[in-house]
Amino acid sequence: MLIWEAYKLLGPADGVVLGTTRILPRTTDLAMPHVWDMIGRLGEPVTRSPSAQPLWGVVALAALTTLGIAAAGWLVGVVVGIGLALVMQRWRLAEWGLLPWIVISQTVPLIAFAPVVKSWGSRVEIGSFEWQDWMSVALIASYLAFFPIAIGALKGLQSPDRIHEELMQSYAAGYWTTLVKLRFPASVPYLLPALRLGAANAVIGAVVAEVSTGLQGGIGRILIQFAGQASGDPSKAWAPIFGAIVLGLVAAGSIALLGVMLRNYRRTEEAV
Repeated sequence: MLIWEAYKLLGPADGVVLGTTRILPRTTDLAMPHVWDMIGRLGEPVTRSPSAQPLWGVVALAALTTLGIAAAGWLVGVVVGIGLALVMQRWRLAEWGLLPWIVISQTVPLIAFAPVVKSWGSRVEIGSFEWQDWMSVALIASYLAFFPIAIGALKGLQSPDRIHEELMQSYAAGYWTTLVKLRFPASVPYLLPALRLGAANAVIGAVVAEVSTGLQGGIGRILIQFAGQASGDPSKAWAPIFGAIVLGLVAAGSIALLGVMLRNYRRTEEAV
């Protein structure tokens, strides 16, 4: 906030231009509203209608909608990511074959991929089941979430020392017993950061997918809607940006509750 206001006060009105490229933005009220104007706008009605809701209420409702979709995508990402990690840990050949494709999968541009997923989903017909648009958004969110979870879970499952594995073998412990008693507890320091990153990625995927598919009601939709009104109400356009920031912090911070439950296995955390 201090850097924002300092640059707005001292920076040139037309921004900093190097050659023909503007490397720092304009400092006009249209391009950079004051922080207090953006915060104050949150308490005002979203429109001039007498029955209009306050802006913060509209943003909060949209954020909750996106949070629910992102949570569904995160759960799918957890199941898929841990499932892939188990397969790769169990069979080295599977790791060699799957891991490069898992990494390459994250190079697909979501803005181009999301409409394709929506188009495919609209053709799904299983009895009376109908594919909903929010499911396409949740699927995109899971696509971003599963990657760090798969990598973190794989590193965690492979982290036990050889001496511990040999100890389990000396007890004649089978694969599943070793997995539950040794590998899963050992993976907690790796898995918690991966789950936290996956939660943040799920929010990003949900917002981007809402923008690309045009899903109504989410934070991504009002980001586009309010951005189109920025010329007449620049402070309003920043409200959904604040909402998206808070949404990402809430999603990542919620993993801290899981960390409290697993504190006995959480002596340290390893980077994914």
